[in-house]
Amino acid sequence: MEREITRILMDVGAVALRIDPPFTWASGRFSPIYCDNRLIMSAPSSRKLVASAFVEMIEANGWRPEVIAGTATAGIPHAAWVSDLMDLPMIYVRSATKGHGKGNRIEGRLDGGKRVVLIEDLISTGGSSLEAAQAVVDGGGALLGVAAIFTYGLPVAARRFEEAKVRFSTLTNFNALMEEARATGSLSASQKAIIAEWQRDPSAWSSERGGAT
Repeated sequence: MEREITRILMDVGAVALRIDPPFTWASGRFSPIYCDNRLIMSAPSSRKLVASAFVEMIEANGWRPEVIAGTATAGIPHAAWVSDLMDLPMIYVRSATKGHGKGNRIEGRLDGGKRVVLIEDLISTGGSSLEAAQAVVDGGGALLGVAAIFTYGLPVAARRFEEAKVRFSTLTNFNALMEEARATGSLSASQKAIIAEWQRDPSAWSSERGGAT
């Protein structure tokens, strides 16, 4: 499944690799990888495969959700397709409490104690995913885990999920992407080594290639 999903990400252009200059994330971090899984929305056959893979992964984990949640905004469409396949209610978690009306953080109905799987498009440092997960718990949901399409595999994310005691699974990951990129000739051995160096310590990267700060 990892290889199939990785190929989908590459085929739709969701993943881009660029060392010099690197990309700048919203957090201000510099990275040789940029993942935009929103592009999957525009590829009907690919999004169906991703939704089916989510269902397969949820079942393989032994999760038995009663509600599927999506993170705003990129997780929302995937949560909708997964909830439809599983014939389950769906909710979504706002990035912040709504500033008007009822001031909701969670949209849709979440009855107390309902088992929830949270769908995320990708996991970088894990911060925003865990905030959304906490919002589900604060809203009365029994969180089973976080399911995402892709993870950069950063040590900080693994540590944060472990500390929060939140399970997470992804359809594909950094290592699978590197192997596929090498297999297709879109990444040289030296470039792979540079990107692997970034993964070990992203904070060491500056705005000019992969040069250490």
